[in-house]
Amino acid sequence: MKSKQLLLLAVLLAVPLMGWGQATQSAATTTQKGLPDIMSLLLFIAGALLFIVAMVYVVKVNQFLYKRVVSLEAQKSGVALTDEAAEAVAVQGDDFWTRMRRKYWEDAVPIEREGEITMHHAYDGIRELDNRLPPWWVNMFILTIVWSVGYMWYYHWGGNGPSQAEEYEKSMEKAKKERAIALAGRADAVDESNVTVLTDASALGEGELIYKNVCAACHGQQGEGTVGPNFTDEYWIHGGGIKNIFRVIKYGVPEKGMISWQSQLKPADMQKVASYILTMQGTNPPNPKAPQGEIWKEETEQKAVE
Repeated sequence: MKSKQLLLLAVLLAVPLMGWGQATQSAATTTQKGLPDIMSLLLFIAGALLFIVAMVYVVKVNQFLYKRVVSLEAQKSGVALTDEAAEAVAVQGDDFWTRMRRKYWEDAVPIEREGEITMHHAYDGIRELDNRLPPWWVNMFILTIVWSVGYMWYYHWGGNGPSQAEEYEKSMEKAKKERAIALAGRADAVDESNVTVLTDASALGEGELIYKNVCAACHGQQGEGTVGPNFTDEYWIHGGGIKNIFRVIKYGVPEKGMISWQSQLKPADMQKVASYILTMQGTNPPNPKAPQGEIWKEETEQKAVE
């Protein structure tokens, strides 16, 4: 009866504590930093309540088993004890911690004494023994509990170690840096054999900026052509398409006055400005330069690659 009362008391204590935790959590929704602390507090409270309930049942089970052992020992001696008398003898015997030590630290009951721990029920002639767990297993279990308390203190309550949220933020920052390095390395690996047309607005915007800084002086602000050829028509002197434009930017055409930009521009930058130049076709700027070279179509580029 007392165990039921203790269990009921634990539940009644848990209800207001959980309600307080939920109220505190709702008040802290605007601050993500306070959420791990609230969750840690709720976890601690739940763990403490479960520990209390478990200990209540451990004590009750231990008392019941010890009373049973007393009754069996009395029966072997030819003395019949009532439950009340057996309980009185059990109370007068070893203290709680001594019984706990014997139950959980000492070796299992030897086989010749298994009748002392045989349970009263049977299934198809098979009877169950209320034997002890191996001491090494019990000790390891207790060590894990001690370790978990230290872990929670170090990472959650004491503020010494990083919390899960902090670990997540660090991992995300590290991943962003690694991704940026990987993308930068892949971008710098671009050459005239594998270059592709870029279509995203940010890349084309950077390509436009590069064009106006280094290309517009010879090809015009809108690609209409001045000293250099016109980029807005279908005619190309050294071949059109992203690969040919990239190659001309990279190696230049010294005999025509086009310098090589590979020492001044990164491969990724040359890809961006080449992609931007392709967007100029068909724009019809004012005062376009007369067509030069031959008409270039994409299928011509495919045949040249083959």
